[in-house]
Amino acid sequence: AAAIAESETHHPGELLVVLETHLPDHVPDGVTRALEVFGRQRVWDTPERTGMLLYIALGNRCIELIADRGIDVPDATWDGVCRKIQEGFRRGDYLGTLETGIDTIEAELKAALPVADGADAAADPNRLPDRPVFT
Repeated sequence: AAAIAESETHHPGELLVVLETHLPDHVPDGVTRALEVFGRQRVWDTPERTGMLLYIALGNRCIELIADRGIDVPDATWDGVCRKIQEGFRRGDYLGTLETGIDTIEAELKAALPVADGADAAADPNRLPDRPVFT
């Protein structure tokens, strides 16, 4: 939560981390569930369409990143972040890997969403929780 809150003072992006133990039975795959969570958690509801979801279903080893339309970062970049998180989890380094993944995502958001000259990103209201959401 602290890393997300601090980073969001440097760009207008909004990162939400959602953790589940398993994918619900009604969901066929992780991408479908991540898109469902993206909508239910209202990640899309930011003025500049700069919401971002890091979705993790631990029991299914599913990690998905969903970026709203205002974030112009290649999908390959997000795929690489997901792979690195998955590799770290496989090693049993959950907290360190999650923190590193969040730092990487936030660095990409800072590069993709520069703050306009004279603007104060810290003054932008925080629309999504910085603390991970457990569903």
